[in-house]
Amino acid sequence: MKVHLKQIPPKGLHLEGEEDCPLNELAVQDVRCIGPLHYNLDLGVSDGALWANGAITQKVELRCVACLEKFEHEISVPAFALHTELHGPETVDITPFMREDILLNLPVYPHCDRDGGRTCKGPKVTTAETIPESVAGAGKREHDWGELNKLNLRK
Repeated sequence: MKVHLKQIPPKGLHLEGEEDCPLNELAVQDVRCIGPLHYNLDLGVSDGALWANGAITQKVELRCVACLEKFEHEISVPAFALHTELHGPETVDITPFMREDILLNLPVYPHCDRDGGRTCKGPKVTTAETIPESVAGAGKREHDWGELNKLNLRK
C-alpha cells in the first residue's frame, strides 16, 4: 500500500479499504492468504515523519499442528501503529510494516479448535487437570527440596 505524501492534508487522512495480501510475496509454508487485507487507518505527516494508526485484518489458511488439517483463521491487528522518518520520496510504501504486524500475530502453533468453532481430530494431550484423582494420586511424589535444604552453603 503506497501512500502519496502530497495527498495527506495537514489534519490527516482516513483510509479504509482492501489491498492485496502482503503475505503472497513470501514463501511461507502452511500459510496461505484467503482474500484481501482489510484496513481502517488514520494517517498524517508530522515533523518529517509519517504516522499511521488503526486496524488491519487478514484471513489466512493455516495447517493445524495436531491433526494436520487446513483451517481458516482471521489475523486481527486492532492497534496497528506506525511512525517512520521520511527520507525524500513523495510516496511511502507501508506494506512491509503491515506485513510485519500480520506475521507477528500469526499463531506459533496453530490449532484448528483454537476459536471453539470446531473439534480437532488430533491426539489429545492430558494434563494433571484432566487426569482422574485416583490415577493422579498414584503418580504423585514428594519434591526433592529436602536434599537441597541439607546443603551447607555458609562456610
